[in-house]
Amino acid sequence: MSRQSFNSHFLVDRSPEEVFDAINDVRAWWSGDIEGDTDKLGATFRYRYENMHDSTQTVTELVPGKKVAWHVTDGHLAFVEDQRGWKDTDIVFEIVRKGRKTELRFTHVGLEPGCECYAACAEGWDAVINGNLRQRIVTGAAQPNPFDEAA
Repeated sequence: MSRQSFNSHFLVDRSPEEVFDAINDVRAWWSGDIEGDTDKLGATFRYRYENMHDSTQTVTELVPGKKVAWHVTDGHLAFVEDQRGWKDTDIVFEIVRKGRKTELRFTHVGLEPGCECYAACAEGWDAVINGNLRQRIVTGAAQPNPFDEAA
């Protein structure tokens, strides 16, 4: 039986290179504090959001116009007991030209429905990927925190 990881996808009227560049401008679409390089192969960066989320990712693949992948080396989510939901998972962005459009396929490999954090993390990824990242790609502008009720 195959395992089901969280995934999402969308089409935009932008080039694969524009999508690739937007993904690598992580600070412009993933709300929170980011320390370290996010756009260099082998680089490690730390992501923190308030006291809720603290994770460390290593950039494992950077194929211009085609793919970005990060391996989560450590992760802590304050809202769950079982901390295995993020650690040793992979966050993958695949970029595919579809006629005049570009498709972004996002998969958080290892974030599965059986994980305690799945529902909350799926909701978060949906807001960040289908909201912020998509808008960053389309508009070119940095995006506000999708969870900020004042926005």
